[in-house]
Amino acid sequence: MNQQLWEMIEQSRYAVFFGGAGVSTESGIPDFRSADGLYHQKYAYPPEIILSHGFFNHNTEEFFRFYRDKMLCTWAEPNPAHKALAKLEQTGKLKAVITQNIDGLHQKAGSSCVLELHGSVHRNHCEKCGKFYNLDYILSTEGVPRCSCGGVIKPDVVLYEEPLDDKTVRQAVRHIQKADLLIVGGTSLNVYPAAGFLQYFRPGKMAVINRDPTSADSRAQLVIRDPIGQALSME
Repeated sequence: MNQQLWEMIEQSRYAVFFGGAGVSTESGIPDFRSADGLYHQKYAYPPEIILSHGFFNHNTEEFFRFYRDKMLCTWAEPNPAHKALAKLEQTGKLKAVITQNIDGLHQKAGSSCVLELHGSVHRNHCEKCGKFYNLDYILSTEGVPRCSCGGVIKPDVVLYEEPLDDKTVRQAVRHIQKADLLIVGGTSLNVYPAAGFLQYFRPGKMAVINRDPTSADSRAQLVIRDPIGQALSME
């Protein structure tokens, strides 16, 4: 682990991690905004249109074609960053992981307090009766997945035009407000409302780990441009 970052963690009593797509790119999951991300690939519709509430409602089959092809990275495994954060939680230093990712890799690595701002591909519910379905069920279907009642099963991921979950937002804000160390990693801080959560961070130390400059760099006591797995790795 980066020595300066380790010292900041050692001195903290309530560290919180706020992360984005860059945390999972080292597991092979593409992000959205980099040069080779989803926004720069060509489809019949732009990804931000496909992943919208309106598109899901009116072009449901096309939505699931893209969703299965590009959003369900079932082969991905936790990388050194995920594993390091889980270990930090186990030591009692890290109190929460707040993530914009929907892949569930933090939990797979062993983290227990994970707040998923944009939901998770591992949770799915029938829009008609509310019945729960796991990811395996979605993978076993073709076309539009349907419930035993006939309703459409929708992934519990926050699409464009949809609000964040109120309970998750409140919990995330509470952790950020209590933090004396906020580690921001693998996020461009360009996605709102998630990026706006940093405004709730009270005076304390901040470390930013990201390959490109972010709007939080000027507030941070430490800025690291190394790959996040290298910066956090405890091996």
